[in-house]
Amino acid sequence: MSKAEFVYVTYIRTSPEKLWDALTRPEFTKQYWFSTYQESDWKQGSSWKLIFSDGRVAGSGEVLEIDRPRLLVLKWRNESKPEVKAEGYTRCTFKIEHEGETVKLTITHEADHPHKLIEGVSIGWPQVLSSLKSLLETGAGLPRTDQLSRG
Repeated sequence: MSKAEFVYVTYIRTSPEKLWDALTRPEFTKQYWFSTYQESDWKQGSSWKLIFSDGRVAGSGEVLEIDRPRLLVLKWRNESKPEVKAEGYTRCTFKIEHEGETVKLTITHEADHPHKLIEGVSIGWPQVLSSLKSLLETGAGLPRTDQLSRG
């Protein structure tokens, strides 16, 4: 079986600490991730959830690795679509590298086999991360698009 992988790299004018807070603190996440937020105590082995604004769980898993403010690795399963949930877990890595006045954020979302969640995040991650960049650089996230709401 072939591996499924989506990689996205962006450069953001911010600090690694501010980016880390934006990735892990619900009050920030809701502003750029279209009202969803992550819930965890952010320790290795802890449970992790991505929660829609209406309280439904969009994704769940576990914190596999954490090195604040440089690395976060999540075991991730879609919980909102039964056909995607049935395909099992994926792995999502957030790598943060300080580069002068900017931070390089690399997201690698992968599975050991073809996976519908990887297909979905290829649409979702660019929109979410563009909104994150906008929030950190201008103070406002981007509006949700129709394409993301279908995903």
